[in-house]
Amino acid sequence: MEYIAVLLPSVVVGLIFWFAMKSIFNADKSERQAEARAQAEAEANAQGADTPRGRDDSSGPN
Repeated sequence: MEYIAVLLPSVVVGLIFWFAMKSIFNADKSERQAEARAQAEAEANAQGADTPRGRDDSSGPN
């Protein structure tokens, strides 16, 4: 029983550290995904703005 009393604080601190690191890495991963989505959207908008906007023949009268 004394072994449990000696090892339990270390195990609890280790688990707290593990959960903290896991939450940090998950937050970083979601932030990177959001940044990639925003960057892809910005690139798509930039490509759309670079294309010339001429007259659309399908909408005008013939």
